Amino acid sequence: MSDSDVDESTAPLIEHLTELRTRIIRSVLAFLVGMIICFPFAEQILSILAEPMADIMRARGEDAQLFFDAPQDAFFAYIKIAVLFGFALMSPYIGYQLWRFVAPGLYKEERGAFLPFIVASPLLFIAGGAFAYYVVMPLAMNFFLGFGNVIPMLSSVLGIGGEPDPETVDSGLRVFYFGSIKEYLALAIKFIVAFGICFQLPVLLTLMGKAGLVSAKGLGEVRKYAVVAILVLAAIVTPPDVVTQGILFVVVYGLYEISIVLVRIVEKKREERLRADGYYDDEEEDEVDPMMAEFDKEND
Repeated sequence: MSDSDVDESTAPLIEHLTELRTRIIRSVLAFLVGMIICFPFAEQILSILAEPMADIMRARGEDAQLFFDAPQDAFFAYIKIAVLFGFALMSPYIGYQLWRFVAPGLYKEERGAFLPFIVASPLLFIAGGAFAYYVVMPLAMNFFLGFGNVIPMLSSVLGIGGEPDPETVDSGLRVFYFGSIKEYLALAIKFIVAFGICFQLPVLLTLMGKAGLVSAKGLGEVRKYAVVAILVLAAIVTPPDVVTQGILFVVVYGLYEISIVLVRIVEKKREERLRADGYYDDEEEDEVDPMMAEFDKEND
């Protein structure tokens, strides 16, 4: 191979790397712009995120407030909010840059098949985050904040600990929650991101089904192993709260069953396309069908 042939073969690679660098730079700049936009509204976003906890605390007759126990806690909390919501704000543009880089290397049919998943992925993430915010977080906050009253109530019912000290009763001593910005924000982000990622399961498995990496039959056969894996996942990504873990398990398992249906639809469409193109052999089915018909007739 001559030097000119080597130069011609490496030119497309250099062009792809240059385009990749351009797409990455644009995505990073968009992400920074999103952070700058969201940072002035970080306190308002934090108030919205804290609303499930605030509702529970108001119902318990307590003041709904968050505090920081280190001078830098509030600043870094706002930075985390700006990073997360800045990325979410600019995710359509970042996804567009990814699409523009990948699309030229795909056939027209592949582009038409891949584009719906690019659109569905952020929508499912938003659906998972909304489910965590409106359903899971209120239940979790109610469980955790109400737990302080469970032990005294059980002690009173079981007669453990004897009679309460009059001086303690007169002083009004009781267990209540001081809301930490750092701890609460970490818990809220963990819920939202965990459920958002779990809601990507149908997209992931359907894409794998289109690529031929998994099948509906195979997913059905490993269902019992999937149940164990989902239980382990629920125990890892959620706090030690049986209610929250149960909700995550039910949701993810439901998404797993939906994924099996979607993969079966993908396989059916692939089979129909192969039949139309003449790549699918129906001779064996034609031989089996009369036998099955005779068998059914005898049973009738």
